[in-house]
Amino acid sequence: MKTTWTMTRNRKRWLIAILVAAVCAGGYFAWQTLGGDRLPSGFASGNGRIEAVEIDIATKTPGRIRDILVREGDLVSAGQALAQMDTVQLEAQYRQAEAQLRRATIGIETARSLVTQRQAEKKASTAVVDQRGAELDAADRKLQRSEQLIRTNAVPQQVLDDDRAAANGARAAVAAAEAQLAASGAAISAAEAQVIDAEAAVEAAKAAIESIKADLNDSTLRAPRDGRVQFRVAQPGEVLSAGGRVLNLVDLGDVFMTFFLPTAQAGRVAIGSEVRLILDAAPQWVIPATATFVASVAQFTPKTVETEEERQKLMFRVRAHISPELLRRNIEQVKTGLPGRAFVRIDSNAAWPAELTGRLVK
Repeated sequence: MKTTWTMTRNRKRWLIAILVAAVCAGGYFAWQTLGGDRLPSGFASGNGRIEAVEIDIATKTPGRIRDILVREGDLVSAGQALAQMDTVQLEAQYRQAEAQLRRATIGIETARSLVTQRQAEKKASTAVVDQRGAELDAADRKLQRSEQLIRTNAVPQQVLDDDRAAANGARAAVAAAEAQLAASGAAISAAEAQVIDAEAAVEAAKAAIESIKADLNDSTLRAPRDGRVQFRVAQPGEVLSAGGRVLNLVDLGDVFMTFFLPTAQAGRVAIGSEVRLILDAAPQWVIPATATFVASVAQFTPKTVETEEERQKLMFRVRAHISPELLRRNIEQVKTGLPGRAFVRIDSNAAWPAELTGRLVK
C-alpha cells in the first residue's frame, strides 16, 4: 500500500515537472522567436514606451483660480469643464460695457434729433432767403422808378436816396440770409457726423461686450479633446498671468510608441507598415498599430562613420500610432509611459507569427 502511494506521488511529481518544462520550453521558444534577435524573416523589433500628445490647459487672461474640478488621473471628455477662474472683475467690466452701450444708443437718437432740428433750421433759412430776395426785387424796382422820375424832377432827391439805401439794405439782407442758409447746411453735416460717431460708439460698445463675453467664456477652462489629467500645475487661489498653466492632459486619441531600429531595418520600414506592440505590463495582449514616422536623421551616431560596420550602428527613430477607434473602445485601459516592444513587418509578403496574431486587441 505504501509502495503504491509512493509511486502515485512520484508520478504526480513527474507530471508537474513535465508541465513546467513545457511552459519553460514554450516561453523560451517565444523569447527566441519574438524577444531575441531571431525574429522570423521580414520582421524587425525594438524597445519603446507608450507616449501620447500632451496638452497644457492654460489661462487666456490673467486671473485667480477659483476652483479646479478634476483630479490627477481623471478621464475627461472634449468640452468638459476642468477649472474655473475668478470672474468678479470681468463681470464688472461687462456691466460697464452694457452701460456704455445704452449710453451710445441714446446718443444715436439724440444725434438724429439734432439732424432733424438742423434740417428744419435750413428750411427756415431757405424761406428767409426767398423773403429777402423778394424784398430786394421790390426795392430794385422802386429804385428804378425813382431814377426815372428824378430826371423830370417828379420826385425829390431825398426819395431817390431813400430808395437807393433801401435797395442796398435789401441786398445786404439777402446776403445775410444766404450766409445763414449755408451755416444751416454746415450744421446739418455736423449733426450727421455726430450720428455716425454715435453709431460707431454703439458698435464699439457691442464689440467690447463680445470681447468680455469671450473672456468670461474662456474663464471656464475646458478640455479640448478626450484625455486623461496627467497632473496639476497650479492650485485654487493662485494668481496666474496670461498663458499660465493649470493642468496637463494627455490626448488619449493620439497615442503611439517610439522605438529605434538600426540602419538596415529602418530603411525597409515604409510609412503605413503594420506594427504589433506588446507591453511589459500586459504581455498577454498584442496591440495593432501603424508606422507613421521614420526619422531621416540617425539618433545615435558614432564619432566617425567611415566603414560599413560603423554605419550599421546608426539607429533611427520610428513611431507607431495606435488606431483612434481602438483607443476609444479601450479608453479606460489606455495609459502612457508603459514600456514594451514593437514588432514591425518590413516585408509585406511575410506572414505574422501566430504569437502576434491570436491575441490582438480589438
